[in-house]
Amino acid sequence: MPSYRITLGVGALRAGTEPQSVLPAAAAAARELTTVEAWDVAVVRGEPRITVRFTADDDEAAVHVGRHTNAVVETLADLHSSQLTRRWGARWYPLR
Repeated sequence: MPSYRITLGVGALRAGTEPQSVLPAAAAAARELTTVEAWDVAVVRGEPRITVRFTADDDEAAVHVGRHTNAVVETLADLHSSQLTRRWGARWYPLR
């Protein structure tokens, strides 16, 4: 089964959102639809980025998981960017 990841650039938090709740919420959103392999947060050029890696049967299913994860995180924070990638060998390639 192919491996995918959704990477979200997170901006300002919505009122009442605790910073430590955003990453688990993103992973839980993906987990509602598929198996989550890993999740992480990093700061890249001063911007927090959430990454959730998951499996999906095909690209269409992965897009569905990515959209659902985006929608959940957008209820908690502004999103500056979102990228869905698929793993081929040792590299990650954007889905079109």
